[in-house]
Amino acid sequence: MLVKDIMITRARTVSPETPLLEVSSIMCLYRLSGLPVVEAGRLVGFVAEKDVLSRLFPTLADFRDGMVGVDYAAMEAQYRDVMHLKTADIMSTRVIGVSPEMHALQAASTMVRHNFRRIPVVTGDTLEGMVSLGDVHKALFHANLSQR
Repeated sequence: MLVKDIMITRARTVSPETPLLEVSSIMCLYRLSGLPVVEAGRLVGFVAEKDVLSRLFPTLADFRDGMVGVDYAAMEAQYRDVMHLKTADIMSTRVIGVSPEMHALQAASTMVRHNFRRIPVVTGDTLEGMVSLGDVHKALFHANLSQR
């Protein structure tokens, strides 16, 4: 079973200029943990929920500078400020992708190794789609157990 047989080809994408408010709205509305960032038809990055939320976490420098108690309620209030940023401000530019011709279990292995739930499917720097661990699991289930 190949990635191209199970991937989603109409993946939701954002651009580097997309405001994080829009990115977060898409993630929450469609229950997506991450989105490919595309510019001029090229995959240029990936933005994940952890990228958004990590803007609210204390930094190593905060702890090194003697931050004793962490006021998580105050950090939560900073969420509105984070929403004014653009995707380019927080996205990962070192994107790991898989090929449409890759075996689905190899793609799943790549996701597990990097602690991803979903991964872009690319040919060169062109986004072909997305595949998730759930897509792989569902396809394996249907191929091996649903005919019994």
